[in-house]
Amino acid sequence: MIHDEWTASDKPRESCGVVAVCGHPEAAKLTYLGLYALQHRGQESAGIASLDGGRIHVHKDAGLVADVFTESILKRLSGNVAIGHVRYSTTGSSIQANAQPLVATYHDGSLAVAHNGNITNAALIREELEQRGAIFQSTTDTEVLIHLIAQAATRDFDEALFMSLLRLRGAYSLLLLRHDRLIAVKDPRGFRPLCFGKLGDAYVIASESCALDIMNAEYLRELAPGEMLVWRDGELRATRPFPPTDPAFCIFEYIYFSRPDSMAQSHAIYEYRTRMGEQLATEHPADADVVIAVPDSSVPAAIGYAARSGIPYAMGLIRSHYVGRTFIEPDQAIRDFGARIKYNPVRSVLAGKRVVVVDDSIVRGTTSRKIVNMIRAAGASEIHMRISAPPWVNPCYFGIDTPRREKLIASTAGSVEEIRRHIGCDSLGFLSLEGLLRAVPRSQEYCTACFTGNYPPGQAPATEFDKHILE
Repeated sequence: MIHDEWTASDKPRESCGVVAVCGHPEAAKLTYLGLYALQHRGQESAGIASLDGGRIHVHKDAGLVADVFTESILKRLSGNVAIGHVRYSTTGSSIQANAQPLVATYHDGSLAVAHNGNITNAALIREELEQRGAIFQSTTDTEVLIHLIAQAATRDFDEALFMSLLRLRGAYSLLLLRHDRLIAVKDPRGFRPLCFGKLGDAYVIASESCALDIMNAEYLRELAPGEMLVWRDGELRATRPFPPTDPAFCIFEYIYFSRPDSMAQSHAIYEYRTRMGEQLATEHPADADVVIAVPDSSVPAAIGYAARSGIPYAMGLIRSHYVGRTFIEPDQAIRDFGARIKYNPVRSVLAGKRVVVVDDSIVRGTTSRKIVNMIRAAGASEIHMRISAPPWVNPCYFGIDTPRREKLIASTAGSVEEIRRHIGCDSLGFLSLEGLLRAVPRSQEYCTACFTGNYPPGQAPATEFDKHILE
């Protein structure tokens, strides 16, 4: 049996990442570089589809970007337009057929689709489509859109796409490639990120601006909720085809998912995470000797906490970046093995010290408890856990893989004190929702359902509020 406990940890799992390059003779190679920059958003599979002479070429497989592509494969992906995808499954199992971009041929030609998000009514639409004779090749929610387009009561692609998108609920940042155009579209509430920029005369579209940086492309802006970009005949045009509605950008992109060097609202996400740490120090001070982070995503918040509190910051935990799945677990002679293969304490930083440990989330509580045990065993005299987000009490349905509500420790525990006792630290403090909202850009509205349970109207699963219906 594969031992995978460290991945089933206190961290929510990534969503997916998408990249498109249009109008460049090395589109596939640039897309490959962009996927490298977005590898943190998905490690299960990677794929690229390119367009050359009206034909779509595709290569995709399970594994990391470096494992899926070779120089010879990239040479075969010819053309001046390409879309790419890295995947972590939130709907659909981890099978090769679910790797994206999905490519289909129907009565109106070929279509390739790459998707970041989660379509919450996909199961209901799929059942309807299957009853009408549709045969699905994958279990991913993305394929629902392809069948809706193919079965639309019109031969006009633009009309078929719009009619199909109106059927979808939930989150989607989509790239669609066909013989004569590239389309990028964001759902009307704008749950997941999608930005674009320029590289000479070419355009680049990506989940995060770090994908533009690796290509030396100029970052222009984030797509607005419900915005559609269409690249055709060498020109990029923007439209807003959907009826206006209240935006609901995923606030966890700023807390954890997006890379800290990516841009959001004209500032690096690093700045927002530092502000979260500063606000956390104001709300939950500690009498301590050193501040450390649970690396890597919590480092900016820990730096902010140290700056506001005046307590020195140090690297008390070292993370291994080369950890994959292990097929064995030793017996109890190696305590907390699942955490130890990922983190190792720096004893000279921790021994005899009162330690503030900054992390960005606690989901199940299992890894937090192991980290506390590890730091205590390294000689820390006190451990004060500080979390740069509110307690996570509800599952996410919009592209983040989280457990069912009964597996979320903040949902099942009666209080913060019960969580503290469970993980074994001396004190525990979570950033308030009000404090979090003060730290992030105020120029947009957010989905905070994972903290509040207030899901955007009509966007959660249509049958019952439980994530197992999406699995």
